[in-house]
Amino acid sequence: MKLQLRFLLVLPLFALEMAASGCNRNSQAAGPQVPPPPLVSVVKAQAQDVPVYLDEIGKSYAFESVTVTPQVGGRITERQFQDGADLTKGQLLFVIDPRPYQAQLDSAKGALAQAKAGLELAKVEFARSSALFASKVSSKEDYDTKKSTVDVDQAQVESAEAALETAQLNLEYCSIHSPIEGRAGARLVDVGNVVQANTTGLLLIQRLDPIYADFTITERDLPNVQKDMTRGALKTFVRLPSDPEGQAHSGKLTFLDNTVQNGTGTVSLRATISNPDHHFWPGQFVNVRLVLATQKGAVLIPNQATQISQKGPFVYVVKPDNTADLRLVTLGQRQGDNVVVSQGVAAGEDVVVAGQMMVAPNSKVRVDTSGTTSGAGTQPGAPTKAK
Repeated sequence: MKLQLRFLLVLPLFALEMAASGCNRNSQAAGPQVPPPPLVSVVKAQAQDVPVYLDEIGKSYAFESVTVTPQVGGRITERQFQDGADLTKGQLLFVIDPRPYQAQLDSAKGALAQAKAGLELAKVEFARSSALFASKVSSKEDYDTKKSTVDVDQAQVESAEAALETAQLNLEYCSIHSPIEGRAGARLVDVGNVVQANTTGLLLIQRLDPIYADFTITERDLPNVQKDMTRGALKTFVRLPSDPEGQAHSGKLTFLDNTVQNGTGTVSLRATISNPDHHFWPGQFVNVRLVLATQKGAVLIPNQATQISQKGPFVYVVKPDNTADLRLVTLGQRQGDNVVVSQGVAAGEDVVVAGQMMVAPNSKVRVDTSGTTSGAGTQPGAPTKAK
């Protein structure tokens, strides 16, 4: 009985050993498992014309800025605008008490009438003296005296006319109008204050449309700017730092300074931009992009395709046999989401943009055809820093 029980226990163990031995032989016959090639996404490198430009930091300034100052002194009696209002050229702003200047005008009118009356009498007396002198009744001395009196009275009339004109202008200056179209700042005086002529500032007005964007370039970039300016006005693209890159406002370069600044080695430039919606405000910092020229047939790839190694930037190019070829590249300008490749990639080649981390040089890859992009694209008017 004990012998039969021992035989029954050994039999299952023997069966398990035989099964394990068979599995080991099958695994050895199948060999090691080979992982499939990595899955990658590719785009075709594109050749197209792209802008050459400089990217700089600038500051916006009003197209016109005027501090309104009275041309006559007196007490402010009226204010005809609100702080921060949009003003039209010629709009009434302040009124200075006109009564003293009205009195001066009336006095000047009386003085002119008196001078004219004296001139008329002098002319009559000179005519009488001329007749008597011709008849040899009066002396030459009397004739000369009467003639001089006419000349003096004529000068007095002209002086009185000038005084009248001055009085008229002073009365007109009592009404202070906006010299430009623009936006009013905060008033600097209130009604009731006494102001002095050509001294007291009343209001700052700034014209916001168009608007300036002032910026600088290094003297190293100056020759290229001068060379490209000979072909015509250079375009600029200006945006606030918070604006998306594709929403830059276009303008033109309208000023290049004639001096390189000592110490900084920079040259001042100015762009003029249309600003009807007052998007830009004087004093704001802005990003200025100065377009110099156009690079014909530049090769573009997505910026995400590039990687960095100890030897410099590189990309993977998928060859027709689905082999990944590692290419060292020379990068040029950024063009929106893309970058110019000066050397290393030709137009039409498939460049890996996703899955690079699993790729080894000269290894096989699988191209994801479901999400393959037809080619690199450029955001219009959105270049970046020129080399």
